[in-house]
Amino acid sequence: MIGQMDLIVTLLGICYGVVLIWAAFVSNRITEAIRIDALFMPKSSESTRPLNLVAGIAIAGYSIYSLLK
Repeated sequence: MIGQMDLIVTLLGICYGVVLIWAAFVSNRITEAIRIDALFMPKSSESTRPLNLVAGIAIAGYSIYSLLK
């Protein structure tokens, strides 16, 4: 059985993954602050925005897998 803290961390991972997927398509003040490409790449632009989709799918997918395991 999954512990309470593990469940909270897993649900936060799912939420963050969904927000990253959302950031790949929507540009506003909130999504600009949490974009993976803006955090790690010195010259992020609209062409690097799809990296958020890949990272979001990976993070959300792993969190869902951990929740179901």
